[in-house]
Amino acid sequence: MKNGIWFLKGVRKGVKTEKFPKTGPVEIAPWSTEIKGSGEANCPTDAITNGKWDMTKCIFCRRCFPNYEPTGNHEIFTVSEKMHQFRRSFYIYPLDSGACGACNTELHALTAPQYDMHRLGIFFTNTPRHADAIVVMGVWTKGMEEPLKRAYDAMSDPKMVILMGACAISGGIMGEGALKSGEYNVEIGGCPPNPYTILAALLRARGD
Repeated sequence: MKNGIWFLKGVRKGVKTEKFPKTGPVEIAPWSTEIKGSGEANCPTDAITNGKWDMTKCIFCRRCFPNYEPTGNHEIFTVSEKMHQFRRSFYIYPLDSGACGACNTELHALTAPQYDMHRLGIFFTNTPRHADAIVVMGVWTKGMEEPLKRAYDAMSDPKMVILMGACAISGGIMGEGALKSGEYNVEIGGCPPNPYTILAALLRARGD
C-alpha cells in the first residue's frame, strides 16, 4: 500500500472503516483492475486477443506489461439479473469447487474492519439452506459437481449463483469453468478479485 499498511494506520489513528462505496477505493491493488493497451500481449490464457481484454480469462500474470497496463477501474464484473429482495440483508454461502485459496482469502477479507461488509447488510452463512446466494470459487472438479448441485437445491427461491475469479468463470490456466453459461447470475473477474470488486458486485447484484 502506498500510504503504509492499513492495519498499522488503524492502530495509530483508531479503527476506521472505509466509506466505500459512497466514495471510491482508498488503496487498491492495480493489478486486479481493468487492463488496457495495445500491441503484443504474450497472454497464456488468451485473455487479450486483437487488443481486446477479456476479464473472464485474465489471471493478471503481467506478461502483457508494458504494452498493457491496469487502469484502476475495479468494476470488472457482470450482473445478468438483479434481485432487489436482498437489499435489506444478503446472506452468501462460499463454496470452493477447486480453488488455490486466493479467492477465499479475498472474500473473507470483507469481514475485516477496513471493508466491514456487515455494515452493508451482507453476511456469511454456513449452510446453503439459509443462503440467498452461492459464491463459487475455483475450477470445475468432478468431486465437487454433486455437492454444488445439492447446495443449490437446498436453497430456497429466489436464489443467486455467483462465480468469483477467473478459475470459476473460464477455468483460468488450470482447467474448466465451474458452471456453464446460463447457470449463474454474476461473474466477478480477477485472479483473485480484490475486495472492492467483490463488494461492488454483491451490491450491484442486489440492486444497489
